[in-house]
Amino acid sequence: MDQAPRFVSQLTRNTLALILAGGRGSRLKHLTMWRAKPAVPFGGKFRVIDFPLSNCVNSGIRRIGVLTQYKAHSLIHHIQKGWGSLRGDFGEFVELLPAQQRIESSWYAGTADAVYQNLDIVRNHNPEYVLILAGDHVYKMDYGPMIAYHVRKGADLTVGCVHVPLERASDFGVMATDEEGRIVRFDEKPKNPTPTVPGGNMALGSMGIYVFSARFLYEQLIKDADTRKSQHDFGHNIIPEALPRYRVMAYAFANDSGGQSAYWRDVGTLDAYWEANMELVGVTPELNLYDTSWPIWTYQEQHPPAKFIFDDDGRRGMAVDSMVSGGCVISGAVVRHSLLFSAVRTHSYAEVVDSVVMGDVDIGRHSRIRKAIIDKGCRIPEGTTVGWDHEEDARRYHVTPAGVVVVTPEMLGQDLHHAR
Repeated sequence: MDQAPRFVSQLTRNTLALILAGGRGSRLKHLTMWRAKPAVPFGGKFRVIDFPLSNCVNSGIRRIGVLTQYKAHSLIHHIQKGWGSLRGDFGEFVELLPAQQRIESSWYAGTADAVYQNLDIVRNHNPEYVLILAGDHVYKMDYGPMIAYHVRKGADLTVGCVHVPLERASDFGVMATDEEGRIVRFDEKPKNPTPTVPGGNMALGSMGIYVFSARFLYEQLIKDADTRKSQHDFGHNIIPEALPRYRVMAYAFANDSGGQSAYWRDVGTLDAYWEANMELVGVTPELNLYDTSWPIWTYQEQHPPAKFIFDDDGRRGMAVDSMVSGGCVISGAVVRHSLLFSAVRTHSYAEVVDSVVMGDVDIGRHSRIRKAIIDKGCRIPEGTTVGWDHEEDARRYHVTPAGVVVVTPEMLGQDLHHAR
C-alpha cells in the first residue's frame, strides 16, 4: 500500500492535527505579558502560530484544532481573521478549543491533560491518526513523510526529533534510540542530558511533535487521567510510560520541503527570539520566507508600500541589510541590519541598528536604538537612547544575558491595555 501514488495524501486526510497553543511562555517575559507565546509576532508580518498552521495546510492536513488557554484573546483574534478560509463543506477547519472544563472541573494541567479534556471532540472527528504539535516553534516541515514513517514502522507513537547541542539539551526532552530507531529512553528536560554518541557534544531532542495512532492515544490519555501522581504531560508521563510496552519510534527531522538543511527554532527566550529574527535579514537565511513552494500563511492588515523619504546629508531615509514591512515610513532615518514590522515610523535623524521593531511603533527624532526588541505600539520619545549603555538601560528596560534590550509600552509609561 505504501507504494501507492496517494499513500501519503490518504494518511494526511485521515489525520487530525492538534496544536497546543495555551502556554504562557514565561521565558519570553515582557513579550507574553498580554499575549500567549504562539501569538508573539515573528518575521516582520507573521505570528509564531502561523508556522505550524502553515505546515499543516501545506502538508495536506486540513482538520486542525488549536488548544488555547493563557491570555488567548490576540491569538483567537488572529486565527479568526487569518485562518477562517478553509472550506467546511469539504470537511476542512481550524477549530478553536479553549480551556472550558468539558471533562474536568479544572483548567489544563499539562499538555496531555489539554488533549484529554477535549477527547470527546477529538473522537467525534474520528481520525485514524492524531498529530500533536507545539504552537510555539518556528520551522517549515512536511508532516506527511513523518506520518507515513509512523505507519510503515507499525508504531503506536512517533516522536519528531532534532539534534541539539548538549549544552542546550536540558531545555528539551532527550531520547536514546536503538538501531531500528525505536526509543529506548526518554528524559524530559534532564539536568544532565545524555549525548547521542558517548563523549559527543550533541543530543537527540524532542521537537514536541507527536504522531499517535488514534485508539492508542485515547487509551493512554484515559489511563494517565486516572493516575493521581501524574503531571499529565506528554514528555514527563505519556512517552516514558509507553516505552516498555509499546512501539515508540523516533523520526529525525533532517530536511525541509526544499531539500535543504532542516531549520527548527525554539524561540522560547528573548535572546533566542531576537537571534531568530536577526537571522532572517541575512543574505541567505536558513529559513527562506520567499519560498513559494512552501508559503507561510498569515493574516495581515492592508498597508501601503514601505516609504523612504529625504535624501539630504545627515538626513537620508534608508534601510540597509534589513527587512521592512508594508506601511513603514523611514523619514530621514537610518535603519541597519534590522527587522521592521508593519506601520513602523522612524523620524528624522533617528538610527536603528540590529533591532527587532514590532508593528505600529513610532520612533522619535534623534533616537538611537541598538540591539533591541521594541514591542508593538511603543512610542519612543524624541532623543531616546536604547542599547548603548546597558547600565542605564537596566534602570528602565529589561536587558537580557546576551545584551538585548527589551522595551514595552508599559516601560515607557504608555499603558495600552488599561488593566487598571
